[in-house]
This record gives sequence, C-alpha cells and structure tokens, in this order.
Amino acid sequence: MERTLIGDIPHKKDTEILIEGWVEVRRDHGKLMFLVLRDRSGSVQAMAKDDALEQSQPLREQWVVRVHGIVRERPEEMKKDEQNGDVELHVNSVEILSEAAELPFDMDAELNLDTYLDYLPLTLRTQRARDIFSIQATIVQTFRWALIQRGFIEFQAPALTGGDAEGGGDAFTVAYFNDHTAYLATSPQLYKEIMTGAFERVFTIAKIFRAEKSATTRHLAEVTQMDFEMGFIKDYTDVMKMLEAIMRDVCAAVVKQHADVFARFNTKAPLVPQGAFPVLTLREAQEIINVDTSEPDLEPEHERQICAWAREEHGSDFVFITHFPTHKRAFYSLPDPKNPELSYSFDLLFKGLEINSGSQRFHNHDALVATLKERGLDPKHFEYYLQLHAYGVPPHGGCSTGLERITARMLDLSNVKEAAAFPRDMNRIDSRLSE
Repeated sequence: MERTLIGDIPHKKDTEILIEGWVEVRRDHGKLMFLVLRDRSGSVQAMAKDDALEQSQPLREQWVVRVHGIVRERPEEMKKDEQNGDVELHVNSVEILSEAAELPFDMDAELNLDTYLDYLPLTLRTQRARDIFSIQATIVQTFRWALIQRGFIEFQAPALTGGDAEGGGDAFTVAYFNDHTAYLATSPQLYKEIMTGAFERVFTIAKIFRAEKSATTRHLAEVTQMDFEMGFIKDYTDVMKMLEAIMRDVCAAVVKQHADVFARFNTKAPLVPQGAFPVLTLREAQEIINVDTSEPDLEPEHERQICAWAREEHGSDFVFITHFPTHKRAFYSLPDPKNPELSYSFDLLFKGLEINSGSQRFHNHDALVATLKERGLDPKHFEYYLQLHAYGVPPHGGCSTGLERITARMLDLSNVKEAAAFPRDMNRIDSRLSE
C-alpha cells in the first residue's frame, strides 16, 4: 500500500490508508489509546483498541511508526477547528520503525534559549520551530521568485575571498592558500556588482560571516543575506522601489500561507501601507524622535521609536531611512553630488529593526579609485573588482536583506538566534563553547 501524507487524510474518509511519522502525543484511556501522529504535512489523531492497542503499548513520544488504519469522521460534538479536526484514524496495525530515548523535557515546555539551542536536533521538531522555519522558507522562495519575475538572474557568490569585501570589517581568516591569507566573505557585494556587467540584474542568497565580537539579540557570526543588484538605474530610489515591491510580495505570501502561524504566535501580520513606504532622511528621523542630529546612525532604541512613528502616522511597519554620512558607509556607496558629505544610501527598518541596507554604487573608475585612496585603502588590493569600472559599467545599485532578521521581526521574536536553524555566534557552534 502506498503511503498517504497526513495532510491528504480529509480526502480519504472511510478508506484504509498507510501513514508514517512520529508519535507526538500518547493518551491512555483504559481499553483505548489516543495518539497524535505527525509527518511533514501535518498531524492527526489516531485511536487504537483491541489488537492495535496491544501493538501500541510500547509507544512513546518521538517514536517513529508505520500505521495502517481507516479514516473515520468524528462525532459532531468531537469535531475541532484545526487540521484534520473532523476526522481520526482508527488504527488496524502499528509497526515501530525507530525508538526514541526518554525526552529531557516536555516538548510543550517553554524553554530558555540556551536549552532550546543545546537540543536543536530535538527542539526543531516543536510546532514553534517548524512554524518559524516554514515562514522563513516562504520568505526565501518569494524573494527568489519575485526577482526572477522582474528579470533578475540568480548567481552563486563565493564564500572565500582574497580580501574583506567591505574594505576593513572584522573577517574570519583562512590559512590555506600557501603564503596568502584568504577570508570568509563578509558580503557578496563586489561579486554581485561584477555580475551586473554581464546580466544587468542579478541576485544571490549567500552565507556571509562576521568576526566582530558581538553577543547581542541582533547579531550572528554566520548570516544568510538576500542580495540583489541592478544596472541602468536613475539613482538609488530605483533600488528602493524595487525593494519595496519585493517586500510587498514577501509579506503577501507569508500572510496568505501562514495565517495559522500568526495566530499561534499571538502576533499580528505585518502592516503594509496601501501607499508607498514612508521615507525619511537620517536627519529627519532624528528630528522626529528628538535625538542628536550629529550622530551618524540610529541606535537600536531609535530604530524602535521611528518604527513606532511610522506605524502610528503612516500605518506601516516599514520605513526607509536615507542619506547616511558618506564616511560611515562602505567605500562603494556613491556620495550625493549635491552634498558629498551624505551618501546615496538607505536602510529599511521593519518593526523596529534594520533588516536591509543598500545604496547606489560608483560607476566611474577614476572617482572610485580616488575614494579608495581617501579611505586609506590600496587600489591594488581591488584591481580584480576595479576591472568592472575600467571596462564600462552602467549606473547601478543594490541592497542586502538579512534573512534571520526579517524572519525574527515577522513573528516578533526577541532574539535573532531563534530565526537561525543552526545559529553561530561567539559563544556557540552547535554546542555552547563556554558555560
């Protein structure tokens, strides 16, 4: 008999089927046993009695089983408003495929983050974790498809670089290449710019690595970045418009496919305005929240305050901040021709957190070389990248969205580590590095 996925059970009423999955719950009621069985498509209640009850006696949580049974409609008074809430599986036979050790905690228990991460091979099976990473999968899939539909082509960015792509950030060194030091990429930036010379519109979903000694709720040592770059732009606002369109598609897909998740997390779907996302310069944002306008960036608390303003005044969980000081942005960010002290750059804030940074880039070779020198960077270290500009590149720009950050804010998670399937930071690679 072919396996039936639990999600397809409603179409199998009064039919004998075979399912395979995990035992999530066991409840004994005298001559009856009720089980909740789960596979990749969902869960269903099963009822065992007589011979099936005897076969089910050894079962415990997380044991893996193969079950034959008949799908029956529940009595009207027992129906529930949930997946398979109107049916149950009457078990004919049970085959044990794999046993599980005694669980170290109740799977429904509220765990502290370290315990949750210590037992990830187990805790990833919880409903909460499956919800988080189901939404994350939808974000990635929608980001990819939204860009493909708009004429972008995907490429695979390298994780090893000959130098720090940002021109001076904290990078992990790799001692492998004879007398040369390589680095784990802190960004796919230079490579996606190079790809615009061939394809105009490109994107990549890449792992990047940051060696900064940060142990906060916002930082990870290994991050997934969703980047795109586009040529023949009028200016940086074309990039912002593209990003806004992608974020609208992402939010629509998540809300459509995962309304049940928002309900389980007791949080609201993202608020997306009918009109354009609000846009403020850095100085305008600082004036609104009454902070020092000489500061070159927003502090985390300032990001939360300006997002609260955007939600209240514009009905938007998104807000763009533009025109950051040129000296505080990466060397490839183009200065505003009217005010070179400020750059054609932007951040996108979402529910109180910066999830994206972008800018228009240099497309003039000599101007970029001059900027490198002004920054104290040796153009010889960037000769490979500078070929792009030497051999003709159109005005171009792009941006980078942190997958873990947007996932965390989508569900109002307090720590970005919970939005990484296998988080790495200065204190953890799978297991904790210190107690």
